[in-house]
Amino acid sequence: MKQINKDMIVADVLQLDPGTAPFFLEIGMHCLGCPSATGESVADACAVHGVDADALIARINEFLKDR
Repeated sequence: MKQINKDMIVADVLQLDPGTAPFFLEIGMHCLGCPSATGESVADACAVHGVDADALIARINEFLKDR
């Protein structure tokens, strides 16, 4: 089973499963291919966009559990 955590780099999450992209787009992170995505953790991205990292991780892991 695939799982992510908030310390993972956004680009690594996207590489694990490209289907996670809409979760990041939904929080306002529209530059998924830019340098921020390759050097920013999920927690950092959530902080910048004013999103609860634990809630986002839970939603993404729920999505990933059957993939």
